[in-house]
Amino acid sequence: MDELQRLIWQGENDQVDFKQRVTQPEKIARTMVSFANTRGGTILIGVKDNGVVCGVDPEEEKHTLQLAANFYCDPPVALTYEEIEVDHHLVLKVTIPESRHKPHFAKVKEDDWRGYVRVKDTSVQTSKMVNKVLQHEEPQFERLPLDRHENAALEMLQKQPRLTLKQYMKAANLSERRAHRILVKLVIHGYLRLHDKEKEEYYTLS
Repeated sequence: MDELQRLIWQGENDQVDFKQRVTQPEKIARTMVSFANTRGGTILIGVKDNGVVCGVDPEEEKHTLQLAANFYCDPPVALTYEEIEVDHHLVLKVTIPESRHKPHFAKVKEDDWRGYVRVKDTSVQTSKMVNKVLQHEEPQFERLPLDRHENAALEMLQKQPRLTLKQYMKAANLSERRAHRILVKLVIHGYLRLHDKEKEEYYTLS
């Protein structure tokens, strides 16, 4: 089995994304940014969500991708391309390395730039706190041995559907700064999901 078939067979995950075509630079920019902010990744263009190869015109796709990388990502994201023929169809393999210039932001609309990280097969919007952590630390996106405070957050969420920073601070008897850093770390490593669209941010199990 060659590498492309192996990637398709494994399906979408934290480092692989399928796209039938790329028509909206602002949408693909979110995927690019999430890979650059996390462990890097590959976008296979000309492959449907179910893994069926449909093929594309690579030159047309490259134009939209380059537009997204240069003008909808800040700082711009580096891309490399490879054209691969499969059953008389061309698939464009786009590789995005993990960035040394985190955090990257994607332009959602005029004057609205947001950070994203890759969690499983989804680009997840980050909070300001996560962006700070990305800037100052080299996050490792694998499962970690957790200490008692980190395990306490997961145990609380097994008993209740959501957890706020205040609830966690009080239950674990931690300062706001320490509690926030622990919760952010758990988001970055894929244990928790952050919901920051509400009036008060809260966390759920991933």
